[in-house]
Amino acid sequence: MKALLILALVGMSPFAFADQAKTADTQPVVEQYDYSTNLDIKRVISLSTIPNVCEVVPATMTYEDHQGQVHTLQYRALGEGCRLN
Repeated sequence: MKALLILALVGMSPFAFADQAKTADTQPVVEQYDYSTNLDIKRVISLSTIPNVCEVVPATMTYEDHQGQVHTLQYRALGEGCRLN
């Protein structure tokens, strides 16, 4: 019984590694924003949620450029807790 279980696990492991490699290839590299960064944004895919604190927090934007490449940009943003009503 143990041998059958080990055989099943070993037989499935190449699929697990292939799936992990495929996922790693599709995730864009996170770029750090600074004032000299030239942005080419055609479409914003996602924005991270800004917490309700009154301080500078890290934020992330994933976007597509005009060549169709996907970029992930990390930047600093002022928290939502600093807004005056």
